[in-house]
Amino acid sequence: MMKKFINNLIIFMLVDSLLIAWTISVNAQQNKKMETFKTSGYAPINGLKMYYEIYGEGEIPLILIHGGGSTIETSFSNLLPLLTGKIIAVELQAHGRTSDRDAPESFEQDADDVAALLKHLKVKKANILGFSNGGTTTLQIAIRHPELVNKIVVISGTYKRDGMIAGFFEGMEHASLDNMPDPLKTSYLKVNPNQDGLIAMFNKDKNRMINFKDYADEDIKKIKANALIMVADHDVITIEHTVKISRLIQNAQLVVLPGIHGSFIGEICTAKEGSKAVVITANLIDEFLHQ
Repeated sequence: MMKKFINNLIIFMLVDSLLIAWTISVNAQQNKKMETFKTSGYAPINGLKMYYEIYGEGEIPLILIHGGGSTIETSFSNLLPLLTGKIIAVELQAHGRTSDRDAPESFEQDADDVAALLKHLKVKKANILGFSNGGTTTLQIAIRHPELVNKIVVISGTYKRDGMIAGFFEGMEHASLDNMPDPLKTSYLKVNPNQDGLIAMFNKDKNRMINFKDYADEDIKKIKANALIMVADHDVITIEHTVKISRLIQNAQLVVLPGIHGSFIGEICTAKEGSKAVVITANLIDEFLHQ
């Protein structure tokens, strides 16, 4: 009996040691990534003053494209420190620190803006990761600017209206700034203390979704880049739609993870304290990008 107790105690001690080592490793990765922060800046892109941040080192950078109503921090503050290599995080038209233009938002224009930024930064080839609206923008970059794309990671992206959960568009019709999650509003105003800018961003995001038009299956089939398509099992994008995307793209892999919209990347509104899901996600992304 005593021998069994001692063996169990040893096992528990080993598990604790592994958990401690895992925690130290994660914290070290986060600290290392933040220490390798190289630069931030603004670029004159298609009439915008477009904000970007560059982290780390590497030949082929990973471009991070946030979701609607978001900033770099709200979408990626938990995921970014766990990723390896060179990373360029951007903010799109009317979002965060990037200026606006006298024109509606569109995923096509966002794709062209990101492509122009890469050329401005003299990036000849990049991996592209987009979350939510950024996922749809990533699909458009792969369609419109294939020469710039190495691999893509599409997280909770869509290309057809029926890819959204039932009631999404009806709810969007009646959405107001009061419905916007407080963390997103607070984070926007933290980096851009402009209430009028916040309202303009919200209205442009809303109108873009209300007026969203389906892309043709043939457009998605044009994507030749290797793709990692990811979605949560209780996302606002249906699993069925995500499976369809993964089948239309010839060189695609599919990942379905437990959670809700943004939770497995640690998005500010849905991150779960103490969850290891973000670490798992980062490992899956790194393995895909570097295999």
